[in-house]
Parts: sequence; structure tokens; C-alpha cells
Amino acid sequence: MTAVLAINNSHKLSSPRLEMPPRLLLGAGPSNADPRVIEAMSRPQVGHLDPSFLKLMGEIQELLRYTFQTDNSLTIPVSGTGSAAMETTFANTIEPNDVVLVAVKGYFGRRMVDMAGRYGADVRQIDKPWGEAFSLEELRSALATHRPAILGIVHAETSTGVRQPLEGVGDLCREFGCLLVVDTVTSLGCFPLFIDDWKIDLAYSCSQKGLSCPPGASPLTMNQRALDKIHNRHTKVANWYLDVSLVSKYWGKERTYHHTAPINMNYALYEALCLVAEEGLESRWERHQKNAQMLWDGLADLGLVCHVPKELRLPTLTTVRVPDGVQEAEIRHQLLNNYNIEISGGLGDLAGKVWRIGLMGHNSRPESIERLFSALGELLPKN
Repeated sequence: MTAVLAINNSHKLSSPRLEMPPRLLLGAGPSNADPRVIEAMSRPQVGHLDPSFLKLMGEIQELLRYTFQTDNSLTIPVSGTGSAAMETTFANTIEPNDVVLVAVKGYFGRRMVDMAGRYGADVRQIDKPWGEAFSLEELRSALATHRPAILGIVHAETSTGVRQPLEGVGDLCREFGCLLVVDTVTSLGCFPLFIDDWKIDLAYSCSQKGLSCPPGASPLTMNQRALDKIHNRHTKVANWYLDVSLVSKYWGKERTYHHTAPINMNYALYEALCLVAEEGLESRWERHQKNAQMLWDGLADLGLVCHVPKELRLPTLTTVRVPDGVQEAEIRHQLLNNYNIEISGGLGDLAGKVWRIGLMGHNSRPESIERLFSALGELLPKN
């Protein structure tokens, strides 16, 4: 006899309409999405093999090539956040016991070390204090000592606000016969990045920072040198979902099913990349630098000191030293709760010592800076 279970209505949940506070996101990410991007996400959903979506995929790839400044055929958005794109580079290029050298100068260099080790690499690292960058001479010495298969380095270190100069690093890697993997999570679309000219073999980024798009579709590009290493692997890629030999058949000419792509997130990414192209990369880079300078000048007027020397500062992310006697977390909480402004605290070696202020994409505007200064002027103690 079939049992009939009665519904217990005492367990029924109320379902109020979703409402979220109108935050100004001036932290380390995400940034606020551009209104056009939000609108694009509401377009009618189609299937991931629908002809209209397959056409859109090609357009996204072309826009990504422009934004990365590359002709790489394998230039795609990974279905996942920036960390998924980051893991894609290591999952595909590392075979057990490969020597991987990571130039660590912050939290996300350490994440590279962790990921590489999980794929069986013989991981070596060189370190700089959090707030400094590596010189070509230091990188050359490390490459000569360790002779790695891969060098990993962060272009824009989100934990410190340091811009790593990359000119000449690709040449060094070719001289020593290794691949160059670059983290461009906090640089793509905001300040100069030239994948091909700088001879970067693999680079990954995210959608939710400089591109002013929600997280979930993360740019990735690989050149032929990287693909040759992948094609000549002796072992199967350990991560099925991120295996580019499979994913590339979906994003390549075959358009062969691999996974259900996040349809509406790709609508959003397309619109975000259109905004980049319409503004133009050089104009966009200039805007970010101009607004960063406005931020730095205003911080000095408030008596605040930037952690990173000006020549190495990111226009996207500024680390500010917390003054003596000021409760770092309390200022952030008051900004969030009383002014609807989010900034970030320090990570790792800089935890409790700095605030991190982001000016990325749509949020890199004078009105964002003025609103922040107005709030900080009320919250910080007067000298």
C-alpha cells in the first residue's frame, strides 16, 4: 500500500521580495557592475548550443582578444570566478614533478604556490616584502638557479596594491625555456597590458573588477607555446571541468558540448567588453590613472599615507596605512553601515595594517572618490 505523506504547513517558509542595500563597492572587488551590464543579464535566456549563443561566443572571444591585446586563438571566458581561471592555467600546464617557480610578493602569489603544489609540482618560490616588486635582475637570477618549466607572477597584486613591471620578463622566460603565467585579475581593462608584445604565455583574469561585471565568467588566454606543452602532456589533466583540451572544443570551431555555460553571465561579459571597446583601451587606462591620482592627492590631504611607492602603485587598488590609534575594522564597519560604502581590510602580512581602496571600471569616477572622502572626513579623527 502506498503511503501518503501530509504536508506540514508549520514548516512553510515566508518568501519576502529580495532586497539588497545599495552599496558603493570601493574595496578589492567586486566592483559595481555597469547599469548596461545589469540590463544585459535580463535578456531572454537561450540554450548553450543555440545558434544565437554560439554566435555570441565568437564575439566575446574577439572582444577579449582586444582587451588582452592578443591574437591567441584560445582566448575564452572560463565558467567560474577568477580563481577558476587561475586554476585552469596550472591544472593544464603542470605535470607531476615539473619545477614551478612563483615570484611571491603578496597573498595571491601564495595562492599560486598552493595551487601548483596541489597538481604535483616541485614548487620553488622567491619572495619580496609586501609592497615591493621584482626586478628583471632578480628574476633572471632565480630562473638561472631553479630552471623551472613555469614562472608564475602577479601583475597587479590585490593584497598589496603593487604593479609588477612585466616588460622583459617574457624574453627572460624564453631565454630559459619556461612558460610565463601572469595573474591579471586586477589589471585587465584598467591599465596597460600587452599579452603578445610582452610575450606572456598564459594569463587569467576575472569579470568583477576592471570589467565591471558580476563574477562568474573569467577571461583566460593561452598562446601556442602553452598549448604545445598541454598537447605534449604524458598524463591526463587532473581537473576534468577545467581541461582546455575539452573546453576548447566547445569554444573552438567544433562547438562541441562540454558543460552548460552560464548563459546570462556571458551576456553580461559581452556587454562589459563592448563598454571597454567603445571607450577604447587607451582612454580607459588614462581615466583610471587620472582618478587614482585624484584619490592619492585626497588621501594626502586627509593625512593618510599610501603603502606603496608611487611608481609601483596600481591605479585600480590603493593600500592606505591605518593611522596610529585608529581602529581599522571600525572605520570599515561605519563606512558600510552608515554610508553604504565598502572598502577592504588588509590580507596576510598586511592584515590590520592597511585599508584597500579600489577604483575599478565603472567605479573609477570622481563622484565615487568624493563620496568616500566626504565619509572619511567625518569618521577619521581630526589632527
